[in-house]
Amino acid sequence: MNRVAALRQRFESATVFAHVRARLSLVPPQGWKDSAGRESREGKIRLRRAAVLIGLAAYPEEARVLLTLRNAELKVHSGQIAFPGGKIEEKDASPAAAALREAEEEIGLDPHLVEPLGYLNPYATGSGFSIVPVVARVAVPFALKINPSEVDEAFEVPFAFLMNEANHVLHRQEIGSELREFYAIPYGELNIWGVTAGIVRKLYDRLYG
Repeated sequence: MNRVAALRQRFESATVFAHVRARLSLVPPQGWKDSAGRESREGKIRLRRAAVLIGLAAYPEEARVLLTLRNAELKVHSGQIAFPGGKIEEKDASPAAAALREAEEEIGLDPHLVEPLGYLNPYATGSGFSIVPVVARVAVPFALKINPSEVDEAFEVPFAFLMNEANHVLHRQEIGSELREFYAIPYGELNIWGVTAGIVRKLYDRLYG
């Protein structure tokens, strides 16, 4: 089997979903209900709880990742490429429940088509959130209904592209006296960066690193 054929087989939907189930757990991260925090030079910063859906659309030939372009008028992460998701509310039974609720509110994704497969560890952001990524299988076909107050559009990116380390560009930037590192993943005319690219990288490290 040549390299191209082997790569194609590695990222066929059935292979991807079997691999994800083997590497991830459906047990929510410990302490997900508690107020998270992190240390800074100013002391402990309280982080708001959130969850995002890494939805893998299960096409026969490949899995594709659902992403959104956030409304440019939003106060937080406006105009950025993001996973569907948002704050975890008291009524949510789990981070997965929160992610599915938010995905339905933002892009009209029917939760009955979504099968959660497992969690990544919480991801702390500079904007004050502790985000629990939920990886899930999304049955096809599906229809979306965009909520224009939150999202400008929804689109798909091949899972194989996002899981190719060669597409992860590491940037370094001095902010004040600190040198910060962050990933960007250019995709055509789009640039996936910030929190979304960071979560993609964590997913890559967990599954294929």
